[in-house]
Amino acid sequence: MDLTAETFGPEMGVALANFDRHVVCLEKVPDDCETSLRSLMEKALKAYQNRGPELRHGIALDRHLTIILSQTDGPRPLCGIYFNLHSPWSKKAVQPEPSKA
Repeated sequence: MDLTAETFGPEMGVALANFDRHVVCLEKVPDDCETSLRSLMEKALKAYQNRGPELRHGIALDRHLTIILSQTDGPRPLCGIYFNLHSPWSKKAVQPEPSKA
């Protein structure tokens, strides 16, 4: 089976609909999300097709999206599209200074 980004068009369509309806992202508008989704799908496909014999997944991600293609017994891999939780306002944990004793 020849795998392309269009092979996973239904999954990407559902992800884009969910992004548009449920995800608040200050850095990525829905059009940018679609572009990123297509680019990441192509990267995940490349990783999946070039994986080693002992590996079962192809993964591609950025700060906002993760795509995982997983090998199955059938000709088409399973496709998981995840929205990464991220807050631009989160602060890094403050490390306590060592005591000077």
